[in-house]
Amino acid sequence: MILCCGEALIDMVQAENGSFMPHCGGAVFNTAIALGRLEASVGMLTGLSNDMFGAQLRQALQASNVTTDYVVTANRPTTLAFVQLVDGQARYHFFDENSAGRMLQQTDMPVLSDTISALYFSGISLVFEPCADSYLALLQQNHQQYLIMLDPNIRPNFIVDRAHYCNRLEKMFALADIIKVSDEDLHWLIPETNLSLEEKAQKLIDKKLVDKGAKLIIVTRGTQDTLCLSHHGDIIMTPTLPAKVIDTIGAGDSFNAGFLAKLSELDAVDKAEFANITPETLQQALHYATKTAAITVSRAGANPPNRAEIA
Repeated sequence: MILCCGEALIDMVQAENGSFMPHCGGAVFNTAIALGRLEASVGMLTGLSNDMFGAQLRQALQASNVTTDYVVTANRPTTLAFVQLVDGQARYHFFDENSAGRMLQQTDMPVLSDTISALYFSGISLVFEPCADSYLALLQQNHQQYLIMLDPNIRPNFIVDRAHYCNRLEKMFALADIIKVSDEDLHWLIPETNLSLEEKAQKLIDKKLVDKGAKLIIVTRGTQDTLCLSHHGDIIMTPTLPAKVIDTIGAGDSFNAGFLAKLSELDAVDKAEFANITPETLQQALHYATKTAAITVSRAGANPPNRAEIA
């Protein structure tokens, strides 16, 4: 099982008439849903409210075959993210104070079972405390047993203390097997203008930012080829696929799900197996990830495809 650890929230999406409609969302939630639709074994670890929105989120997870055994229920509100689309790009305004997801404590974390093979971390759950520190502690306690994938999915507008946030990320980078970033994420993390994107990616893999060295760095670049660097020195470029873009909500989340789903299908999601992964297997997983993302951006909202839609 791939356990997705992080936020599940309600996206209040603005309609043409100016009203807002509630849709299930959150970076980690979207990835879990996509994995479920791709028929990967998947669960979610998050804090959910016992209010009506929490019930909506739980039902959506279960409808996509996502195990909710690791969900922590609390008598707190659900996080709301008001979404406006500007030229097809999503802009977010979060209401997250004292929410069930944000207030998740280290003592709330469930004991993980041997049926889990990988942990996935992402999103605003890595920004806000106390949940960010709780997910860091979970990673630190379990990184030797499970394959770890991390996508910081950086939203600069929500980061009040850059140094504190980056310090937490560096601790997580140091223990991750797979780090996925967008080109925007990478430029924010490493703002030096004299370095190329590939050189910045190398900094994440050569112990300058990662004390122990990640096994894989994936850099998505919008409509340009995806860049992948392995600790073996392999450099893989994977072309994106043409798509009629409706909006980009959930594109990166679907990419991550596609990548993990294909690794799982190829029996490469195990930590020991992944350490010896071949470039050919990586290329298969990256291609599947780009196909998954291409279908998602061709639809309104975070609506990832099911397995049958990916030829």
